[in-house]
Amino acid sequence: MIQSPLVRALETHIRALGLPEPTMEHRFHGTRKWRFDLAWPEHMIGVECDGAVYSGGRHVRGLGYSQDCEKLNEAALLGWRVLRVTRDQIEDGRAAKWIERAMGRL
Repeated sequence: MIQSPLVRALETHIRALGLPEPTMEHRFHGTRKWRFDLAWPEHMIGVECDGAVYSGGRHVRGLGYSQDCEKLNEAALLGWRVLRVTRDQIEDGRAAKWIERAMGRL
């Protein structure tokens, strides 16, 4: 499995904070092929790394945005807490701090 530079950068922050290792590309739905970029199934926490939000990437265009809404709404109905993070939030450390808070460590 090839990880994006964004996911690798977030992993570095996660390790620096001493957080548990995430499951990569975790499939959370029984019948759909939806996956979280990173997940902690035991905590029901998923993370989606959204790149290209300023350059018209998939996550901010009509169909991609609508599909993301469906995926994240279904995750919420299954009891998942999903954090969506951008490149800026990963690079400045906010994303890892949010994960830390979601795990009850802050």
